[in-house]
Amino acid sequence: MATKQALKRLTKEYKLIVENPPPYIVARPNEDNILEWHYVITGPSDTPYSSGQYHGTLTFPSDYPYKPPAIRMITPNGRFKENTRLCLSMSDYHPDLWNPGWSVSTILTGLLSFMTGDEATTGSIVTTDQQKKLLAKRSIQFNTFKNTRFKIVFPDIVETNLKELERRTEQDIKEEESLLNDNKRDDPILKAAKERAIALDEIKDPSDRIRAENALRALENDDKRNTKEGSSQIYYIGFAICLFVLGLFMK
Repeated sequence: MATKQALKRLTKEYKLIVENPPPYIVARPNEDNILEWHYVITGPSDTPYSSGQYHGTLTFPSDYPYKPPAIRMITPNGRFKENTRLCLSMSDYHPDLWNPGWSVSTILTGLLSFMTGDEATTGSIVTTDQQKKLLAKRSIQFNTFKNTRFKIVFPDIVETNLKELERRTEQDIKEEESLLNDNKRDDPILKAAKERAIALDEIKDPSDRIRAENALRALENDDKRNTKEGSSQIYYIGFAICLFVLGLFMK
């Protein structure tokens, strides 16, 4: 339960963020719990997240603003693990660095800045720009149909999303397919696996390990298929030679 000071501070911050929202950011508290905030970041146009829609949460302690919130991102994004506490200077990972003068706007502006960079931290992941662009294309659909909390907190944005999804043209679908193909071609894990230049035991991330194992399995199947095709070709050539020799004897 929020203290009187936390309640007063967060109520004031909500009013301020509604009146003067930071660029690319929308945020509002859960109607049933003012300590649980939800945000939506729209990807800036000059980044791989362009036009992406990223939903996440800020979970404030009861004695805010004297302690920082936990920060999570829910929408798949290619920069952070979903539903995972992020280690940032303004998150609960670093209460020693927290400044009580910081606000919801400060936190989310800092999160956006960190997101568009490439610095690693606890909760961050490494993906290609193509993967990020593909996830950005799919983010609206994810939030609208698969993200229950998003639909509860942002019904107005869901309505806008539905109109946007109806508007999307065949060209948009082709662009997504192109990104998917580029993603498969440029995936460093798949490349490394195909070249057999990777030790599976060295891959710590479970999802990366699964992708690498699948790639190796696919490569082995290709090798078997090629070997089988090669054997069949040799058989047919040998059979043709036998027929030719037999024809000579019959003459």
